[in-house]
Amino acid sequence: MPVLSTRNLSVFFGDECIFSNVTIEAPDNARIGIIGPNGGGKTSLLKVITGELEPASGSFHVTRGTRIGYVPQGVSSTVGGSLREEVFSAFLELQHLERAMESSAMDMARLAGEERKQANQKYATLVERFDSLGGYDYVNAVERVTTGIGLSSRSLDTPFVQASGGERARATLARALLSDPDLLILDEPTNYLDISGLTWLERFLARFNHAFIVVSHDRYFLDKMVSTIWEIESGSVNTFKGNYSSYRNQQNELLIRRQREYQRQQEFIAKEQNFIERYRAGQRAREARGRATRLAKLKRQEAPPGSEKIAMPSFTSNRTGQVVVTTQDLNIGYRTQDSKVSLLQVQNLSLERGSRTAIVGSNGVGKSSFLRTIQGLIPPLEGKASLGHNVTVGYYHQTHEDLPNDDSVLDTIMGANPELTLEQSRSYLARFLFRGEDVLDKVSSLSGGERSRLALAKLMVNQPNVLLLDEPTTHLDINSRVALEQALQSYDGTLLFVSHDRQLISSLSNQILIMADGRVQLFKGTFQEWLSNNEPLEEKHRQVNAKNRPPQGRQKQQPKRSSKDNYSVEVEQLEVRLSEIEQQLQQASEQQDIDSVTRLGKDHNETQRLLDLTWQKWLDQ
Repeated sequence: MPVLSTRNLSVFFGDECIFSNVTIEAPDNARIGIIGPNGGGKTSLLKVITGELEPASGSFHVTRGTRIGYVPQGVSSTVGGSLREEVFSAFLELQHLERAMESSAMDMARLAGEERKQANQKYATLVERFDSLGGYDYVNAVERVTTGIGLSSRSLDTPFVQASGGERARATLARALLSDPDLLILDEPTNYLDISGLTWLERFLARFNHAFIVVSHDRYFLDKMVSTIWEIESGSVNTFKGNYSSYRNQQNELLIRRQREYQRQQEFIAKEQNFIERYRAGQRAREARGRATRLAKLKRQEAPPGSEKIAMPSFTSNRTGQVVVTTQDLNIGYRTQDSKVSLLQVQNLSLERGSRTAIVGSNGVGKSSFLRTIQGLIPPLEGKASLGHNVTVGYYHQTHEDLPNDDSVLDTIMGANPELTLEQSRSYLARFLFRGEDVLDKVSSLSGGERSRLALAKLMVNQPNVLLLDEPTTHLDINSRVALEQALQSYDGTLLFVSHDRQLISSLSNQILIMADGRVQLFKGTFQEWLSNNEPLEEKHRQVNAKNRPPQGRQKQQPKRSSKDNYSVEVEQLEVRLSEIEQQLQQASEQQDIDSVTRLGKDHNETQRLLDLTWQKWLDQ
């Protein structure tokens, strides 16, 4: 039975049709990805599903009793207060039960006789409900989820209104994941997550037992997580079975068929027009007029979209030396009135000509500051960064803040390089798919993909042989990401780029610069090789426990353990104890042993706290 379905659904904004006659359904175990150009109606479809937007026509049905968890792009607080309160709002019923249990426990302590008996019964009912909803683990569940998506304990105390957009988005995402919905709806959930957070989210969704629908431009994520694609294109919603790669293959096959059909029709039209011109007068004039009438009534097929690519200029003549970037005891950070705050320490780093280096790391670790320090835009706290011989740097900012909104596309390029003639500027812009009257469009009127192409064109017009890119695919739709990726693949200079776009990293990089814990490490290898060498934290935890599990039978005297070994043993012992308490809790709950449930609940929380603390100590060794 589908968890939701639509029939002939249409949505309008004023006179503008967003989509029409949409008939789709999602089964109760759906794994659906929604793709399409920016502004094409993806978010509007989600708002119809969640009830925020009323369709103009058609029917829409959600299975009765379905709990929907929705994470929009633009988030706002549901409860006010801190990020922590926002996250914990997923457990409002449990929090209410906790307060009720405390009140009931006080009643049991002060009452006697029949009243005490009634209080005991009430308490037992509350405990049973609390236990059935996972009450003894919900605090730990919050810890697991918030840590997984990159929300520190310190950031959780930030007032929601003062938090960054990324922190708000992650808190809203955490609340939705913890609410255990029957249908989880996510609008661009990967925008504010680093690679560690993305990996954690994917593991979570892989274990998610209900349906989810996600809008995303993240091709890597769509390949791993979805089994159905809903494509919104030109006011229609088309369904494709399989992940994103399967969708692309189906699209390519469809494009080939459309190209063949279009070519056959063009050949037919040319043949008919030739006949009409040849026999317009004479014995076959009547037949020619009949063919002309039929040709006029023929429904002409639109030419299928081409596969044009950006043609990046080659700058081999502007060759750098062998080494393009070096650092010596570099300390990156910022100064306050009283002190220096270090973000990142980079000892001796050397990047060679032709290298393609992806910079990865958690949000706020100093990746963008590293790029800006290399260019001399911000001074280092200590040490130095140097550019090599004949290096010309081009800096690509994710917000395209250097584009003049009031200028035309043509003016932007001619302003960036005044030596170019009008003809040279037009010819150059054509390499970036701006042709004809397109070059006269105002920058302010361009789409996200067009702005991206123009930013790249402006960047390349002065022939940089080293490109520094800061999150170049942010806010780009899939087609724009593909175009940018293809352009950068053909670039013959040196690339150094910050990105969380794993598809882009996989396609462009041949080495990875990892920034973590204030340090920098260079991994010489592909992204996939780096991933295979960095197992998830949970897997490391499991392997450590297995490695340090004591053998069965009589124990021989062991050599003195290191502190790390001791922590590993403690972790294992605490995990065993936690399992025992959970079994005892279940038995006590079934027997309605109120005193035991209360005592064991406290023991469970304390043991879990000690386990988390000990595990953190092991990690810190």
